[in-house]
Amino acid sequence: MKITNPIIEATFIKRLNRFEAQVDIHGQTNLVHVPNSGRCKELFIPGAPVFLEVRNRPGRKTPYELSYVLKGRRLISIDSSVPNKVFYEALLNKKIEEFATYDEVLREKNYGESRLDIMLKTTDDICYIEVKGVTLEENDVAMFPDAPTQRGVKHVNELIKIKESGMRAAIVFVIQMDGIKYFTPNDRTDPDFGAALRLAVSKGVETYAYTCNVDLDNISIKDRAEIML
Repeated sequence: MKITNPIIEATFIKRLNRFEAQVDIHGQTNLVHVPNSGRCKELFIPGAPVFLEVRNRPGRKTPYELSYVLKGRRLISIDSSVPNKVFYEALLNKKIEEFATYDEVLREKNYGESRLDIMLKTTDDICYIEVKGVTLEENDVAMFPDAPTQRGVKHVNELIKIKESGMRAAIVFVIQMDGIKYFTPNDRTDPDFGAALRLAVSKGVETYAYTCNVDLDNISIKDRAEIML
């Protein structure tokens, strides 16, 4: 996924609410949009180096989008719209071996009471996929979620129903960084999600995790990561 907007470096000051924060740009305090409603407490630390996309569009409260955080030497994409975009792009380009046999790649398809991110189709097979973005990392271990997510549990339960109906179902964790040892559910923060995920796996729902190449001008799926349940 090409990043075409101008990028500027800034220093994080503080988060104001779910979608707004303050940063320092060349000694001036500026308002930025935060494209991630998660807690991101381990990333949004005063003094942290961040990178902003400049999006001068009418109606925006601020032209600045907080797109990346530099944590140590690791550049992390925090935009919650990125995982779906990069995974969809990888599917279209047949870069994901586990799903390369499908002819159609459709987005935002309803099933039951949920809207799932992707539906793959061939003449005789359908696969529903829910994509989750991962920005939480501790000691090179990626975890999801970083806050309790009833919506996430609902999606996992919907995938179980899909599998039980005879179709293929999968949950994909797109890790918005590189250099990860493995992925694991964050039971400390949301044990219900971890329990739902383990139940889903026992019922035949497929679970995958992929790291990303993250650069200031491009983000793409890199490697499949090990999952520890």
